[in-house]
Amino acid sequence: MSKAAAVLVAALLGLVSASCAAQGTATYYNVYTPSACYGFQDQGTTIAAASDALWDNGAACGRMYTVSCAGGTNATPNPCKGGQVTVKIVDRCPSPGCQATLDLSQQAFDTIGNLDAGKILINYNQV
Repeated sequence: MSKAAAVLVAALLGLVSASCAAQGTATYYNVYTPSACYGFQDQGTTIAAASDALWDNGAACGRMYTVSCAGGTNATPNPCKGGQVTVKIVDRCPSPGCQATLDLSQQAFDTIGNLDAGKILINYNQV
């Protein structure tokens, strides 16, 4: 395969991957225990709580999602930092209080977004 063809294939695969991503929003919280999934067991700092849309009656526990910032939801300048973070679902973010698709740990949110934004648009994939 020629170099040009290899580059074209790689670009197309990237577009397919990006088009398969679900879109939603993310907020952040300070990690606490117990969690709905693991009680008092520490699951690290790159974790998240799932909204009712993802919770699936608790089946979401342990699922891993790769999350990237897609833009802002308010007037905060530069809401995205770029890159991505992989998080593990350890808790539930129930309605009506939940304000996002994923409620990321502060550390996970800070990896991809500006904490001052508070809420960002995201692309996410289950891995």
